[in-house]
Amino acid sequence: MPAVRNIRLCTKDCLCLYVCPTGATDTETGQIDAAKCLEGCRACVDACPSHAISLLPKTNPPPQPKADAVRAALRALAVGKMEQALQADAAARAAKDPVVRQLAAALSASNRRMAEDLIREAGFLLPQSRDVIDVLQETGRREAAAGSPTDELDRLAVLLDPDRIRPV
Repeated sequence: MPAVRNIRLCTKDCLCLYVCPTGATDTETGQIDAAKCLEGCRACVDACPSHAISLLPKTNPPPQPKADAVRAALRALAVGKMEQALQADAAARAAKDPVVRQLAAALSASNRRMAEDLIREAGFLLPQSRDVIDVLQETGRREAAAGSPTDELDRLAVLLDPDRIRPV
């Protein structure tokens, strides 16, 4: 697991420069050279006072399987969050006070992110999932019926087809 730095969190205290045995850290570019980084060393991770450095796994674990009832509940929660986001959008458009507009816009963004997280947790936004391909194909069929071009949707469905994806 090589180390990676979150530049947004980095306070440039640069303790990582002094503890890295291979010189893999570079605060000028904010990058950590994965070729030089020792697997699981953790010296820079433990030394970083701003917690901007962490270890990155080489592969992600497979998503946990969800029961249909759990997926349905997650989807219902996501729909509720999207409805709240739409209500916040409407409140932002209707508000005359800029502070209220800003708050409503923040609520909308927050609810959209929560909805995305819920959908992802349910397994619907994983590129390799059958659900994403089914949604693309269904959307393509509806768009074609409406007379819209569907080339991009078709290309995405083919690119994301799990039978065509090969492990790297």
